Amino acid sequence: MPEPAGRCHGDLGLGKRQLLKGWPDLWLAAGDAPGLRARPMAAAPPEPDQTLALPDALLLRVLACLPEPHLTGAASLVCRRWTRLAGRLRRRLAVRDWGFVAHRLPYRFPDLADLDLFPASIAAPTAAAPHAAAPLLTCGAVSLTLDTSADPPLGACRFLDDDALDRGLAAVAASFPNLRRLSATAAAESGGLMAIAGGCPTLQELELHRCTDLALRPVSAFAHLQILRIVAASPALYGTGEGGGVTDIGLTILAHGCKRLVKLELLGCEGSYDGIAAVGRCCAMLEELTIAGHRMDGGWLAALAFCGNLKTLCLQGCSRIDDDPGPAEHLGACLTLESLQLHRCQLRDRRALHALFLVCEGAREIQVKNCWGLEDDMFALVGLCRRVKFLSLERCSLLTTRGLESVVTSWSDLQSLEVVSCNKIKDEEITPALSELFSNLKELKWRPDNKSLLAASLVGTGMGKKGRVFFKRILPAHQRIKGKVLNYSAGVAT
Repeated sequence: MPEPAGRCHGDLGLGKRQLLKGWPDLWLAAGDAPGLRARPMAAAPPEPDQTLALPDALLLRVLACLPEPHLTGAASLVCRRWTRLAGRLRRRLAVRDWGFVAHRLPYRFPDLADLDLFPASIAAPTAAAPHAAAPLLTCGAVSLTLDTSADPPLGACRFLDDDALDRGLAAVAASFPNLRRLSATAAAESGGLMAIAGGCPTLQELELHRCTDLALRPVSAFAHLQILRIVAASPALYGTGEGGGVTDIGLTILAHGCKRLVKLELLGCEGSYDGIAAVGRCCAMLEELTIAGHRMDGGWLAALAFCGNLKTLCLQGCSRIDDDPGPAEHLGACLTLESLQLHRCQLRDRRALHALFLVCEGAREIQVKNCWGLEDDMFALVGLCRRVKFLSLERCSLLTTRGLESVVTSWSDLQSLEVVSCNKIKDEEITPALSELFSNLKELKWRPDNKSLLAASLVGTGMGKKGRVFFKRILPAHQRIKGKVLNYSAGVAT
């Protein structure tokens, strides 16, 4: 039976016009309901930002609780206010664009204490540069050109001009008076570093790349400098002329100017006995000395005896230790030395290695990592150090178990031993004397070869077993008999 006019199913007595007022806008297409005008739905009001009620001081305390990755990532992208506040909390920054240094750096990060400008001082390769079509070798922030027709084929690293470097350093000195650590590229002129010395009185750590003797002149103006890292200018890498590195002259300049140094790192420096002796005499507070890839003349080892407060000596990437160490009776010794560290060094010169251990005979900790040429007869020279308490050997592939035992069993004060990835040291060659020594140690880390490392990582997995042994370990209630497996619990042979 048809419904009365003006009614429809489900309208509950309401008129059609009143019912259509509640329909969504999408239900009303053009021409479907003449005389009716669709009303646009009101957008939901945005939820108010609750953080707007917090003052900057309180919000800074909240953001300060975030770890560094979240503070520099997601938190700084919330809004402009959070970006500004997150920049005020940043204390360390590595800049990759030199134009950012002079213009926006002081406003974006006003309270920096650790600033690395070295990546920004490297000029990016451009199409107008020579050898633009040559391939590039990129390692981190450094890009070098490769020219197959040249000898050597590796081109020099291109840096910004000295005027731009000095202007950037002057801007940093004017904006960051509380700077504690700075890494920069040394310029031929000393105006930029002098501005840093005057504008950053609390600077304690300085790292200089492409350094020469003349570039070390303003270092004496840093009154509170305690840590200095010098990367000498190499003609092959930086394109400088011959003789443009750090020699005895530069070492003498920094020795007389930085008498409060506690830690000194020399990378690729030249010099000889006189330069190291000047550092030892003048820097009475020096406790840690690192020498990496040096090009020093023979006889420099004897000058280490002048370092009266030296506690740690680290040699890294040295293709040679000392070509002519001199007579043993003239070497002297570092009486306060506690730690000797050898990383990626060539240890094939027996005379130089003998001289090194004589100078460091009082060392209590010896670390040898990734060194070449350390055979049994060369390792026997370590026995000259009679007070060793900690020995760490890593990737010494020529050392055998017998060579290790002959040295460590002669030390009565040894407390800790680490042997990692020394492939010629075998577990099955351990003697009772060596086992007794292991039982008396306070700390032992024993992973001599890859097999031992693999076995330790597969404990409990059942892998690495074969045949009958495998089935005994995995199925203890089964036994393999003439090709069959007997299940004792069920009493059925399959």
